[in-house]
Amino acid sequence: MMDTAMTNREERRLALQAQLDEVKTQAERNRMGQFATPTELARQILSYAKQQVGDASNVRFIDPAIGTGSFFSALLTVFPASSVMSAVGYEIDPHYAEPAVGLWKDTRLDLRIEDFTCATPPPAGGKYNLLICNPPYVRHHHIEGTQKQRLQALMHQSCGIEVSGLAGLYCYFLGLSHSWLAEGGVAGWLVPSEFMDVNYGIAVKRYLLDKVTLLHIHRFDPNEVQFGDALVSSSVVWFNKTEPPPDHEVRMSYGGSLLQPKMERIVRADTLRNSPKWTRYPISGGHSESLEPVLADFFTIKRGLATGDNGYFIISRKDAEARALPAEALTPILPSPRYLPQDEIMKDSVGNPLLDRQLFLLDCRLTEEKVKDSYPALWNYFEEGKERGIAERYICRHRSPWYTQEQRPAAPFLCTYLGRSDKKNGRPFRFILNHSKATAPNVYLMLYPKGLLANALDESPQLKHQIWEFLNGISAETMLNEGRVYGGGLHKLEPKELARVPAGALEDLLAEVVWADRSLQTRLLDPSPPSATSEYTPSPSIHPLP
Repeated sequence: MMDTAMTNREERRLALQAQLDEVKTQAERNRMGQFATPTELARQILSYAKQQVGDASNVRFIDPAIGTGSFFSALLTVFPASSVMSAVGYEIDPHYAEPAVGLWKDTRLDLRIEDFTCATPPPAGGKYNLLICNPPYVRHHHIEGTQKQRLQALMHQSCGIEVSGLAGLYCYFLGLSHSWLAEGGVAGWLVPSEFMDVNYGIAVKRYLLDKVTLLHIHRFDPNEVQFGDALVSSSVVWFNKTEPPPDHEVRMSYGGSLLQPKMERIVRADTLRNSPKWTRYPISGGHSESLEPVLADFFTIKRGLATGDNGYFIISRKDAEARALPAEALTPILPSPRYLPQDEIMKDSVGNPLLDRQLFLLDCRLTEEKVKDSYPALWNYFEEGKERGIAERYICRHRSPWYTQEQRPAAPFLCTYLGRSDKKNGRPFRFILNHSKATAPNVYLMLYPKGLLANALDESPQLKHQIWEFLNGISAETMLNEGRVYGGGLHKLEPKELARVPAGALEDLLAEVVWADRSLQTRLLDPSPPSATSEYTPSPSIHPLP
């Protein structure tokens, strides 16, 4: 039976946590990555830790980001008090640390109000054999440049790993803790699942495979968010600080709870080493490099336009006419996917999309002097933009002139970039067939046919519908295996991830079409010089307002 005193103390801790959280805004807590671990989850993690610790009678515990002490509270609930020889916690924010010191003053906890990343690791005899942590989820753009350089240098010094500047703060916590953990010690980290798929996570995965013995990764179902105040898909990563043995295997589990997952699989460490996406496990049995064609063999895939300020650079027809903006500086652009009732976009006589919501991208390559001389109304609009500080925004100030846009001609096929699983068909992403000359904002991925596919479409435009049908025939599971997922079931696809989607059926379709038409076969296999390097590159989408 759970100790009554500990139950009462945990209730006081929860009340204190709620009181302290209430004082801070959500934005402040997001900036510092302050999301407390729920009591039940903390107890499950410590119960699992008890199974992993070799000598449960001599626990030397550390939590590098202790907050008000959810893991320490769970430690005292799960482990006998007599087995906890020492306990240390670090908390950088006095707002949480000072009240927590009072809460735990009559226990073994040494709660230090300081930045763990600045603390000096203990000597060999003073290291810890149990490390449990929910590190701060601070994104890289909230880490100041000199601070990031300091952390990168410390990371290399601590565990010999070079980490990307795009890594979040939790990656540094994990690497720096290497110097605090005793040989053979057990570590359990509650971290975002994204490290398993993103480029900056390569360093973390290298650490887990090369520097320690990775035991188990449990990934929670992203539809079952572990933190009510943070939309992040979470995992618990377990390892021993020992050299990984030959032919090592790792337990990968998913869904349910840490103690009772919905599914699990044992995966060879060598398989993980060669796999770019770890979230495919345990659903996938393994991964090997395949010779099967992928979408990148048929399409150049790019993200849509990042304008610098959609509210300024994307203008409705009504506003463009009211401001007398010149048609030469306006390109039709698609609205957000939620304003597309159909997945096939038709066009009017000049190529504009036939949509109720008609929008135009402001894109001009003339100098300000020429704009002022030739287009006074446009010059006045640019002056307004400078007064509003738009010219000094990051994207704009790295362009010359600041109001010009990157080249993104209309693409015949598009895929939505973000989405949740549709209850009707379970598909989080939509493929869109675009007949218009509208470009697209960065909520879309743009697929430009290339090579033989581009040549085939040049010769037989009616193939567009068959290609579109193929894209829509790609299973949701296949798409999700290549993409990534966040808390609340929000799925995302980057261009390189969409590029890796298998496309063997498209190769078969193309071969069937080509070999069924001997004249098309001849034209494609013996093309005239301009077609030999054909790629779908329609003319720039500058069209007058009819």
